[in-house]
Amino acid sequence: MLKRRVSAFGGTDRLTVKIMGDIGLGQYKSIKDYVQSKLRTFEEQGLTMETLFSLMFQEKDNIMYERSKGYRIESITYGEVEDRIMKKSLSLSRLLSDIEAGSVVGLSMDNSLDWIENFWAIIICGYTPLLINLRLSQEMVEGAIRDCGAKAVVSDKRTYSVKTVMNEEIKRPNERIIPEKFGTEILVMTSGTSQHVKLCAYSAEELFHQIKGSYGIITECDLIKRHYKDRLKLLTFLPFYHAFGLVAVYIWFSFFSRTFVELKDMMPETITGTVRRHEVTHIFAVPLFWEKVYEQAKKTIHLRGEETENKFNKAMKLRYKLGDSALGEAFSKLAFKEVRENLFGESIRFMITGGSSISTDAMRFFNGIGYHIADGYGMSEIGITSVELSKKPSILNDCYIGKPMDGMEYRINADGELEVKGKAIARYIIEDGERKIINNGFFQTRDLAVCDNGHYKILGRRDDLVIGYSGENLNPNLIEPELKLTNVNEVCLIGAREGAQVVPTLVISVGAFISEEKFAALDKAVKAKLEEMHLSSEIRKILYVSDRLIVGDEYKLNRIRLRDQLENGRFTPVKPLNAEEGLNDELALKIKEFFAAALSMKAEDIPKQADFFLDLGGSSLDYFGMISGLETEFSVKIPVEQSAALSTVAKFHEYLSDKL
Repeated sequence: MLKRRVSAFGGTDRLTVKIMGDIGLGQYKSIKDYVQSKLRTFEEQGLTMETLFSLMFQEKDNIMYERSKGYRIESITYGEVEDRIMKKSLSLSRLLSDIEAGSVVGLSMDNSLDWIENFWAIIICGYTPLLINLRLSQEMVEGAIRDCGAKAVVSDKRTYSVKTVMNEEIKRPNERIIPEKFGTEILVMTSGTSQHVKLCAYSAEELFHQIKGSYGIITECDLIKRHYKDRLKLLTFLPFYHAFGLVAVYIWFSFFSRTFVELKDMMPETITGTVRRHEVTHIFAVPLFWEKVYEQAKKTIHLRGEETENKFNKAMKLRYKLGDSALGEAFSKLAFKEVRENLFGESIRFMITGGSSISTDAMRFFNGIGYHIADGYGMSEIGITSVELSKKPSILNDCYIGKPMDGMEYRINADGELEVKGKAIARYIIEDGERKIINNGFFQTRDLAVCDNGHYKILGRRDDLVIGYSGENLNPNLIEPELKLTNVNEVCLIGAREGAQVVPTLVISVGAFISEEKFAALDKAVKAKLEEMHLSSEIRKILYVSDRLIVGDEYKLNRIRLRDQLENGRFTPVKPLNAEEGLNDELALKIKEFFAAALSMKAEDIPKQADFFLDLGGSSLDYFGMISGLETEFSVKIPVEQSAALSTVAKFHEYLSDKL
């Protein structure tokens, strides 16, 4: 069939021929043959960045990049992107003419087509790209720039202490560059959650072994290579500057000429809307993303009413009674079709989580409703080294990370720590300006692990262990999930210093609007759980706070920051709602904010007893929009018949106080 494609470069639209059943494998009839051939060619032509580049852009008619342009979907081919890169490289070489070849040049941008183009332009100009982690502070990034001696940075927003070339300065002249010598390495930053940034160097040789390792995935697990309507599309959720996003998303899938779908922002509706509109097949993300989607889905089901919620819970129970059987899989596809349609749709083929621990509840939810989500493992220093390839929900939901990929070796040392060996490990790291070789033996990950029948599971970080009062090591990753009770947002176990002592302290984040009755019930439940886990004598202090524990761009608990926050008294203790405080508590103030937003007024101008319609002039449309917002904010369902009696801040306060 013929498919019209919107050109990204002006002029008339061009027609590209798409043959039904053709998934862009060139002359090869199977994905296996195609992958084997490209890997063989990579090895034969030399493990260089130049070879990697030529093979990535070999299938010139395949669609590399899709993005929404209003009502249109803009598609850009590998051939077009290659042409843009070669032209940009010429422009960048002129802008950096005073920078010596072989120097480090930073790349400071979020995921975009420009990121991909500038990444390759830096390499083609003979430089080493330093992939700047935008989640780190300017101070930490400047430290990394000093450590590696970077001479310049290509950026689209921030400016730096070294020469900064802004993205808009890099033009696309009519001529293409004639490369003299490609750069040979890439520098990747660690996440900085330890408050210490390392730089990890990868050459084309290590990247080859990362790609070669992924071949074992498609031979063992046919789900990950499945296309939808002859296309395989990845959502650009993970940042390319992070090892997970660079390797598991960009390097793996661009080497095999698959399509990337641009994500404009991280709003939940943008993510689900983009996935459905573009018919995305693969999503790789950190646990925080999956947990938030899971929590939002639970909230949506709850707001649909008690009957719907009960039906869903019964169906999930039945699903897991059916276990790993084919009948169970068939039941998921049939029973939860509407749930999937309201999330990501039916195009999804494979989802991976990685980077930190994920709850078994979230895993059970996604695998239960008919998707396939697996846990994977890797680090900035070693790249991506495993992903669970089993199709059995019982294994997937228990958060196993699978077996080491081809060319990688795992072992667990006497202290229970996972050690990794293989050719895909970073060539060296730069730490405090000093270069250290790390790929000449087993690399100590500091992650605690166990192995069951060849399947590995991460239990947490040795650095995160807290010493209990008896001297026993307490593993937060095993304790915290058990305390995610009703009304709890987040939990963190911290060894906080008080004078000369280090006190094992539970910091529990709960909603700001919790009644005294529910707060007392929660405290009782937490203490009962600690008693059940034989931890009452080990953990001596519990602090309930209204602060969120994961903030800003963090994607997991930053335990060092949280310890500092606790030791310096910068948490906000929870103050349960007290009926005696009447209409002066936080709940009343929040309700006023919703009134004010609906009526385009200031919150302080909303009298507590003023009627929404009679006194404040609101319309039915304004009112029901406000109701929808209140339901979402407080996870309650306000029946239509009840809403007629709710027209003042005071009445809403009474109603919500009872519900909350």
